[in-house]
Amino acid sequence: MKPVFALLFAVAVLALTASAQVKITPGAEKVSVEIDGKPFTDFYVAGTAFGAAVTKPYLWPLRAPSGTYITRAWPMENVAEEEKILKDHQHQRGLWFAHDSVNKLDFWNNEASYKTPNRGKITLKKLGEVKNGKDKGSIAVTFDWTDMEGSANVLTERRVMTFFAGKANRVFDIDITLTANQAVTFGDGKDGVLGIRMRPVLQEIAQKIRGGGVEEGVPGTGHITNAEGLVGEKELWGKPSKWCDYSGEVNGEKVGIAILDHPDNPRHPVRWHARGYGLFAANPWGLAVFTNDKSQDGSMTVEAGKSLRYRYRVIVHPGDARSADLAAQWSKYTAAR
Repeated sequence: MKPVFALLFAVAVLALTASAQVKITPGAEKVSVEIDGKPFTDFYVAGTAFGAAVTKPYLWPLRAPSGTYITRAWPMENVAEEEKILKDHQHQRGLWFAHDSVNKLDFWNNEASYKTPNRGKITLKKLGEVKNGKDKGSIAVTFDWTDMEGSANVLTERRVMTFFAGKANRVFDIDITLTANQAVTFGDGKDGVLGIRMRPVLQEIAQKIRGGGVEEGVPGTGHITNAEGLVGEKELWGKPSKWCDYSGEVNGEKVGIAILDHPDNPRHPVRWHARGYGLFAANPWGLAVFTNDKSQDGSMTVEAGKSLRYRYRVIVHPGDARSADLAAQWSKYTAAR
């Protein structure tokens, strides 16, 4: 009976996986996520990808329910659409979580090819439980935040990402716990923390190379909007808000992405490092750098053995911030506190 039972159990597990609306496939160096039978994203966690060492984990690409990708292709791929676009900030890959000053180590501007000093890297420690399901699926993973040599282990990051089924939007939650392995100071810096680099056509300001020079200030299709109704980099950069959205148009399709800052996050509502050139980031450790007031200090020190927890919801949606009804999405998110 035991072999028969084992066979039936295996068949049941395979059937559940096959019918799952959220299917997550783990590998040694990346984890693939499929929602409602369509590829959604890949999570690059270790090794080498696209000819470069993975110095911090990232999700790429992020896709709308239609299949349209919304994150920049370069430097992972060279595509015709981006041929004449200024190739800047190579370290901004897809969606990532990092900061430019953690015990004075820079985990944000940290490509392996860079020659700048005091860079850190976020390395895979353990790929934990992976769950598939009809309504949702999840990935649990642990990383170490170290110097480039791997000798100074500053932080341990435990992350759970939960992806939800649903044909209207693509929704996933990010739950990150940072535990200090020594006294850790997160410095007051602009380059942090949960970041996304938008597809160039979705930028607020397009940057194009023409005749060997760079032409800036060309309007793009993108609009950055926060919960207070402020629109554009000039109005909302560095301002606190419970959510922020970046939306535009790709080949006639209106699409956008929103980040919701969990109300229990330290320093909620978070400040936004959102730029017209396509960077879009929630930064709880920037204050003086955003207000231009040196008497203020956004740095935070955590004692050894203590932890910080940060949670976010990311929503890839059709339309713009208004048609996505982000106020209702916010209520839905916070109702599950």
